[in-house]
Amino acid sequence: MNHSNSSAGASMYTNEASTSRIKLLTYMMFFVFAMTSDAVGVIIPELIAKYDLSLTQASAFHYVPMVFIALSGLFLGYLADKLGRKITIIAGLSLFSCACFLFSAGNSFLYFLILLALIGVAVGLFKTGALALIGDISSSSKQHTTTMNTVEGFFGVGAMVGPAIVSYLLISGVSWKYLYICAAVLCFMLCIIAARTKYPTTKGHADAQINLKSSLKLMKDPYAIGFSMAIALYVATEVAIYVWMPTLLAGYSGSWLWLATYALTIFFALRAGGRFFGVWMLKHFCWQQVMLWFSLAVFLCYLGTAIFGVEAAVILLPLSGLFMSMIYPTLNSKGISSFPEVQHGAVAGVILFFTAVSAAIAPLLMGIVSDSFGHISYGFYLATFFAALLFLLGLFNVIKDPTKQNLDKE
Repeated sequence: MNHSNSSAGASMYTNEASTSRIKLLTYMMFFVFAMTSDAVGVIIPELIAKYDLSLTQASAFHYVPMVFIALSGLFLGYLADKLGRKITIIAGLSLFSCACFLFSAGNSFLYFLILLALIGVAVGLFKTGALALIGDISSSSKQHTTTMNTVEGFFGVGAMVGPAIVSYLLISGVSWKYLYICAAVLCFMLCIIAARTKYPTTKGHADAQINLKSSLKLMKDPYAIGFSMAIALYVATEVAIYVWMPTLLAGYSGSWLWLATYALTIFFALRAGGRFFGVWMLKHFCWQQVMLWFSLAVFLCYLGTAIFGVEAAVILLPLSGLFMSMIYPTLNSKGISSFPEVQHGAVAGVILFFTAVSAAIAPLLMGIVSDSFGHISYGFYLATFFAALLFLLGLFNVIKDPTKQNLDKE
């Protein structure tokens, strides 16, 4: 009897240790991804100067990996369900690490874009695997949402570290490419940890058809599309900040010069801290209401920028990070939780597709609009429109509560 109790206790301890290790691994995967993806706003001005690029051309440094993340999420997302989370995550981390290492071997803009495409495929693999894995270790939709907000908190920290590293490198006269070397080393270490981690068994159905065809069918599901469109609008408002805000504030010489200098860092700091604050908010208020309040605040920050110009943008755009904090992880979590566990990888892939497509197209459209009218501020008028649509969706979500039936089972 004592032996049985001892074995059960040891098993419980092992499961808890494994879950903690999985969470830490997931946090660090998002941290490393954010280091590279959210540093593009600091790198783009360097590329424009060195390769004599237009804003539209330079935006390829951001939208190329996003396009391939989208394609990877849509066409390879089901692999997390079919092959398992572990194999998919290790494959993604390995490809990511190799592509980052190769930045040191070339020096042309086209070469960098090819590597960024590989990074996009890699991120699509390990991110869908990680998102599905979060569902595996969550006992309810509410716990899933809390974990997702914590994950995105670490993403926010990585988003601060990446630009800070690039800024330090440039000030020191060192190439920004060393950011990718650093990311490659960290990702290689994560790959080793992932290989040595025990993953939970996915609760599937024996007759479940897990393939590309079944995955693509989710593109017709109203819940998958609804959450995906909401996330796409959020992403369109967020990427405007870290891709184009440094360019908008580049020539600023007003009374808030110190704030303009550190605007991107402040934005990322508020977004990271806000995600941990979002966890607290979601424990005390209905998620639909919090979504409405925060989306309204984001819209007002953009509206103030559109009306009062750069002088207001210096304050309002970084401040918007605090209110953006919980929107993406909450929408992502609720979207995935609306489906059975056996489909978590596939639905995560569909949501990731819309996330990355929006992250690719929105900054590109802003660049095109800005080039057409002669100033980046016109691109931010477009971003204000995206923020308005996001707020209207939040209002609809509170009034109609379309997900009540699916999420009541939590």
